[in-house]
Amino acid sequence: MPPVPTTRGPQGPSTVDKLKMGAMMGGTVGVIIGFIFGTVNIFRYGAGQNGIMRTLGQYMLGSGATFGFFMSIGSVIRSDASPIAVEAFARAQRRPFIMPSQSSTYRPRSQ
Repeated sequence: MPPVPTTRGPQGPSTVDKLKMGAMMGGTVGVIIGFIFGTVNIFRYGAGQNGIMRTLGQYMLGSGATFGFFMSIGSVIRSDASPIAVEAFARAQRRPFIMPSQSSTYRPRSQ
């Protein structure tokens, strides 16, 4: 088993990872909403010539793709950070610099 690669500090998910995560979350929500909306429409208006499963699948697929697309774009835009914020986060994550305490008995010599 290869060793774990070392990194310089705590790193979050990349932009592509955020894009995929947003697409998965949006797609999941979209499929659920499409199922609910499609079921209600099938009960109200009937399935039509395509049948129940195909009509319901079309609602679920269309809603899932739409929600997933917009959620993935939104998650990437939301995660875009300025270089100042990134630097401040990196500074906050490093170890504190502790200075040694000075003795009260130490006094510099006067000449």
